[in-house]
Amino acid sequence: MAQTKEDIQAVMPTYGRFPINVVKGKGSYVWDDKGNKYLDYCAGIATCNLGHVPDVVEKALQQQLGELWHCSNLYHIPKQEELAELITKYSCTDSVFYCNSGAEANEAAIKIAKKYGHDVLNQEQPLIITFQSSFHGRTMATLSATGQEKIQQGFTPLVPGFEYAPFNEDASLQLIQEKKPAAVMLELVQGEGGVIPAYKEWVQKLNTLCKEQGTLLMVDEIQTGIGRTGTLFAYEQYNIEPDVITLAKGLGSGFPIGAMAAKEHVAKVFTPGSHGSTFGGNPLAVTAAHATLKHIVESDVLDNAHKVSKYLWQELEQLVQKKKSIKAIRGKGMLIGMEVASDAINYVNKARENHQLLILVAGPKVVRILPPLTTSKEEAVQFIQIIEQLFE
Repeated sequence: MAQTKEDIQAVMPTYGRFPINVVKGKGSYVWDDKGNKYLDYCAGIATCNLGHVPDVVEKALQQQLGELWHCSNLYHIPKQEELAELITKYSCTDSVFYCNSGAEANEAAIKIAKKYGHDVLNQEQPLIITFQSSFHGRTMATLSATGQEKIQQGFTPLVPGFEYAPFNEDASLQLIQEKKPAAVMLELVQGEGGVIPAYKEWVQKLNTLCKEQGTLLMVDEIQTGIGRTGTLFAYEQYNIEPDVITLAKGLGSGFPIGAMAAKEHVAKVFTPGSHGSTFGGNPLAVTAAHATLKHIVESDVLDNAHKVSKYLWQELEQLVQKKKSIKAIRGKGMLIGMEVASDAINYVNKARENHQLLILVAGPKVVRILPPLTTSKEEAVQFIQIIEQLFE
C-alpha cells in the first residue's frame, strides 16, 4: 500500500525525541503545550548557560531586530569586532573566525590546522590526532575526527587525515611524538563520551610535547566553554595556552553561533578566500553572543555557578555512598556525569514523567546533568530531592 502524505513525517526522524512539546522557557524552567512546568537541567545540551530567554540578551536582540538582520561578510559588522575583542581579551587567542555551530567551528579548526601543516610545517599530508571516545561534530570532517565508531557507522568512507589516540594515557604521547602531526584536537571533558575529564598532568605533558615539536594544540571548548566547567574556558584549569579553541553552545544563549579563535601565528594562514560563511557572524548572532559573554564576565554568574555546583557535587557524592545504583560522579563545574548501574535512559524518562525534571544521557550508563549557570540554590535543592526519589 502506498504511503499517504499524512503517513510521512515532515521533519526527518534524525532525533529520538522525548514525548513533550516545549513551547516556552524562562530561567531554569520550560513549559510544554499542556502547561506543565519542568526544571530544565540539560539547558539545551549545555547551551542556555544564562537560562532560557535571559533578559540581558533578549533586550539586546530586540534592539538589533529593529536595525539589521543580515548583510554579509563582504562588509564590516561592528558587533563582530566587539565580540572578538571580548573573546580575545578573556582568552589566550588573538583573533576569531565566526560560523554557525560547534561542528562548523571544529571544521574551521580542522581546515586551519591543515593549512598550517602545508604552509608552515611544509607537510604534504598534514595529520590531525584526536582521541578515542571523543565527539567533535556530525559533518563529514568532524565525525571523521570523532573517536567513536557508532557515530561513523553508515557514513564511510571517512575523511582521511585523522588518527585516534587513547585518552588520558601516555601511549598517546608516544604516538604524537612518532607521527609529528600538524595538530592535536581534544576535549578537556569528554561530554558525549561519558563526561570524562582529562588528567591535568597528562594534559600538561601533552601541551609540552606539542610545543616542543611544533604541533598545534587545539581544544574543543564547544561544551566546556563559556563558564560551563567553572572557569570561562576549561583550559584555564590546566595551566595551558592552546593554539586554537573552538566555541559554540553557551556562547549565544541558544542563538546559533560558533567561533574558532586562534593565536596570531596560526590565524595568519587564513588569508582572504581561504575560508568563509554566509551566515557566520550574522548581526543577530554576534549581538546575542556579545550580550551573553559581556554579562558573564561583568556579573556574578560564575560566582553563582561555583557556589551552586559546590552544593550539587557535595550532595551527589553523598548519594554515591548511600545508593548502590549510583556508581560515581565525575565532570567539572556544571558539567556533571552520574554513572549508574543500569540503563541511564530509564532514569531520564522517570525524571521527566514522574518529577518534571529534564536531564540527559551521556552513554548507556551515564546520566548527564547540565544546569544553567544561573540556577538558584533553591532549584538545586529541588533537583537533589528529585534525584533522591529517583534512586530510592
